[in-house]
Amino acid sequence: MSFKIDTYFCSKFCNVKAVFTKVLIANRGEIAVRVIRACRELGIQSVAVYSELDRNALHTRLADEAYALGGETAADSYLNTEKILEIIDTAGIDAVHPGYGFFSENAEFAQAITKKGVTFIGPPVGAIAVMGDKISARQAAEKVGVSGVPGTTDFITSPTEVEDFAAEHGYPVAIKAAYGGGGRGMKVVQNKDEIQAAIDSSQREALAYFGRDEIYMERYLTKPRHVEVQVLCDQHGNAIYLGTRDCSAQRRHQKLIEEAPAFDIPESILKEMGEAAVAVAKGCDYVNAGTVEFLYENEEFYYLEMNTRLQVEHPVTEMVTGIDLVEQQLRVAFGEELRIEQEDVEITGHAIEVRINAEDPAEGKFLPSPGTLTTFKASAGFGTRWDGGYEEGDEISQFYDNLIGKLICWGKDRQTAIARTVRALEEFEVSGLSTTIPADLAILGHSDFQANKHSTKWVEEVLDLTGVKGSAVTATEGGSTSVIRTTDVEVDGKRFSVSMSVPSGKSQIRRSASSTGASASGGDGKISVPMQGTIVKIQVAVGDTVQSGDILLVLEAMKMENNISSDVDGTISEISVSEGDSVGAGDIVIVIDPDS
Repeated sequence: MSFKIDTYFCSKFCNVKAVFTKVLIANRGEIAVRVIRACRELGIQSVAVYSELDRNALHTRLADEAYALGGETAADSYLNTEKILEIIDTAGIDAVHPGYGFFSENAEFAQAITKKGVTFIGPPVGAIAVMGDKISARQAAEKVGVSGVPGTTDFITSPTEVEDFAAEHGYPVAIKAAYGGGGRGMKVVQNKDEIQAAIDSSQREALAYFGRDEIYMERYLTKPRHVEVQVLCDQHGNAIYLGTRDCSAQRRHQKLIEEAPAFDIPESILKEMGEAAVAVAKGCDYVNAGTVEFLYENEEFYYLEMNTRLQVEHPVTEMVTGIDLVEQQLRVAFGEELRIEQEDVEITGHAIEVRINAEDPAEGKFLPSPGTLTTFKASAGFGTRWDGGYEEGDEISQFYDNLIGKLICWGKDRQTAIARTVRALEEFEVSGLSTTIPADLAILGHSDFQANKHSTKWVEEVLDLTGVKGSAVTATEGGSTSVIRTTDVEVDGKRFSVSMSVPSGKSQIRRSASSTGASASGGDGKISVPMQGTIVKIQVAVGDTVQSGDILLVLEAMKMENNISSDVDGTISEISVSEGDSVGAGDIVIVIDPDS
């Protein structure tokens, strides 16, 4: 039975003030669920939007109202500005929360919202524009005395520019998306021969995830830690920082594990980082919650970027400060003055967040693993929190980010938090697809991580994931008894729930997501793809000679590009796909005649 709290009841008896009447969440998955729950606690009606693939998603089930966007891909649904604006009018929305990703750092979208007289729950358009362009963001930080690593202040237009930069500063060079964050579109160039492919790949990923393909570059530090500062600013000139987070456990520049506070850094440096973050925020007239990111190496820190949104890892800050950041976002957007001063911020204990993604660790390859959560039970217990976007039976699509949810554990100290996180991960029950849990346990159990000796490159360069892979195929059959089920219908695009009697039995085969390489064919030259996706680049032609390990093509799945490599030395005899083609897991795409 579904239960929804009456807005009047909550505002009257729950000791909260409804700062808005109706908030639309322009997002999906875990973050949409997080905002919906915060709205309910404040007596605010929540309105969800959904694509065709998310028709029965958790966020649509939890929201007070839900409206169809149509389409399947992000571009056709969650990035459809006109449809969202139409729903704002239809539903009588007075504020929009963008979550993270999609439109959360898009100045044009924020402008379109505010033009309608609707509150955008985020920073002013000007701040988004300045900080959304990573080049102008560097310039803004430098104006307030906060320096970053050496980098460009112009967009990359040719490989020659990267060559010239490397000649001055050396390799490796990081090529990054100018509009966006979270490591999407970031490629690292080790030598001249890699430049063009890195530029092309960075632009494709940036366009797919952020809708823009401008890129820039900067020097790539050897073994830095990724340390960030949570800031909170109101419309009245007040700005504070809520401690630090360490997000150094990454693969492909995507964070796996985050913790708060940053550990084993002198307090004087942490204070300096916090003050620098506030200076950057004030320098661009920032309002609402935001994060300033730094790279830390050899007791020096460098400005990296500012994320003008709520971060995925915000819960670890909430756990050690006791401050609900989404609630603060809503109140600040409504115009309330911060009730927290810098001296009020107290850091208690240590918190760790583990991102549980639909990926097969596959001995370090981290292959996307879309599919159905045929079994899913999150862990619980003292100091344990689960922020999820899916429940058992839900489908995780190749078209969206692969984050299932986040496990957050608090402890009185770092050692306790690690032990609690390990216990909680071991209690998870997941089947139907592969997750990153085995890799997460390998990270948490490693002596380097426990001694805080890891860097942003440690997972890929040091961590041994040999033998770590995903779950196997299982088959299930059910009976045919009749039960009452709740389903949803749409009337003029608005979602309604209805109940009906349906057979309970079902029969399904769960696919395997445990492929450990680009080819599942065991070195016979028949190259298959390990997951469903889209061919974005073919690197070879029929007749080319290749060696085992050579990259043959690039497969995009879950907004990430994956290199598909040869498993033999030989000659390309057949290519059965073209760029832009959609393929399924196990499809043979290239045939190689092995050398005798």
